[in-house]
Amino acid sequence: MPTRRYGRTTVTLPDLADDPYLGVISSPPRPGSTVTEFRYTDQDLRDLDLTEADLRNGILHNVTARRTTIENVRFSSVQITTGDLGSLQLTGTKASRTLIRDCRLMGAAITGTVLDSVLFENCRLDYATFDQVRASGPLVFDRCVLTEATFTGCDLTGVVMRDCTLRATAFEAGSYKNLDLSGSDLSTVRGVGNLREAVISRTQQYQLTDALLAELNVTFSEDLPQHH
Repeated sequence: MPTRRYGRTTVTLPDLADDPYLGVISSPPRPGSTVTEFRYTDQDLRDLDLTEADLRNGILHNVTARRTTIENVRFSSVQITTGDLGSLQLTGTKASRTLIRDCRLMGAAITGTVLDSVLFENCRLDYATFDQVRASGPLVFDRCVLTEATFTGCDLTGVVMRDCTLRATAFEAGSYKNLDLSGSDLSTVRGVGNLREAVISRTQQYQLTDALLAELNVTFSEDLPQHH
C-alpha cells in the first residue's frame, strides 16, 4: 500500500483507483453486512444511513446526501472522494487506512470515533464538532478548512494539521501532545492554554500570542482614554 509522509508522520493509504476486482454496488450496505471489494459512485441521495456495517477495500466517490448517519461502522482500506455528506452524524466508528479527499463535511458531528492511518485531504469541515475522537495511529488533516470547528475531549496525540484554515477553531480540554500545527495560521484559534506540548514553527509563536491576547480580552494601557 502507498504511504504519504508528513514530517515525522507516515500515513498508509489504500491503493484502489485501478483495482480491477472492485464490483459496483447500487445501494448502500445493509445494517450488519460486510462488504468487500466494492465501488459505490455517482449517487444523489436524500438520506444515507450506514449502521453496524464492515466496509473493506472499497471506493465511495461522488456521493451526495442531504442527511448522513454513520453509526458503528468499520472502514478498512476505503477511499471517500468528492462527496458532499450533509448533516453528517458519525458515531462509534473505527477507520483504518482510509482516505477522505475533496469532501464537504460541513457541520459534521463526529463522536466516539477511533482513527488509525487516516488522511483528510482538502476537505471542508467548517463548524464540525469532534467529541471523544481518538487517533490510535497516524491522522493527518492536509489543507482542510476547519473554520469554527470544535475539538472536545479528543486525543490528538501526534496528529498533523498541515496548511489548514483554523479560523476560530476551538481546542477544548483534551490531549494535544505533539499535535503538529506547522504551516497553519493560529492567530484566531481558541483554547490556546490547552495546546500544551503541541508542535509549531518559530514564526507561529507570534500567532499564538495574538490568539492568547484575544482570548484574555486584555486592554492595552495606551488605548485607554487619558484624563488630565
